[in-house]
Amino acid sequence: MSTKNFAAETARILLDIRAVGVWSDQKPFIFTSGWASPVYIDCRRLIGFLPERRRITSMAAALLREKIDLQKIDVIAGGETAGISYAAWMSELLDKPMVYVRKKPKDFGRGKQIEGNLPKGSRVLLVEDLATDGGSKIVFAQALRDADAVIDHAFSVFYYGIYPESQKILSDAKLNLHYLCTWRDVIAVVKEQKTWGADTIQTVESFLSDPAGWSTAHGGVSSRKSISG
Repeated sequence: MSTKNFAAETARILLDIRAVGVWSDQKPFIFTSGWASPVYIDCRRLIGFLPERRRITSMAAALLREKIDLQKIDVIAGGETAGISYAAWMSELLDKPMVYVRKKPKDFGRGKQIEGNLPKGSRVLLVEDLATDGGSKIVFAQALRDADAVIDHAFSVFYYGIYPESQKILSDAKLNLHYLCTWRDVIAVVKEQKTWGADTIQTVESFLSDPAGWSTAHGGVSSRKSISG
């Protein structure tokens, strides 16, 4: 299976199932982080579309087989909450056991942050639905390392690919991020299919070229500390 066209195919699927939202009536989306954006992505929506879900996970498995020596991966880990379902599907496809990682330890019982069986020294692949600047991936990776696991790789279906600090955040954490699709890929398909009008495309491209500036100009925050995906 060739991975050459996975980005465009993933973008088309996300557009077809309406997992990509675009602003209307000049009203930006304000995320819980405080960031303003003319677009949003909802990879959770994919769980309700079985053929599309199977195709996405099939492409993900093929991509990972190309990018990573999977013989050196012992466990698939899903990040709470959206990453859990994707990790379960990837665990089955790649024939690897699975754990999931909480954003913080439970405040009751044994206070565990990782659920499942994770032997010390396990080599782990972290799976998520999307990544913004990679911040939450660092939290999950640190929890796994604190549990004496080895983690060098993470995967997400969608990667924003617009925040300049993303690569430094991931590099500093010694984490390699693999993904199927970015906003640039979505825009390329939108232009090809003429899904949006020219004004909308221009607005979105303006946001992608300067997300902090666009957010500030439209009532949102501009601090990197607010990005958390």
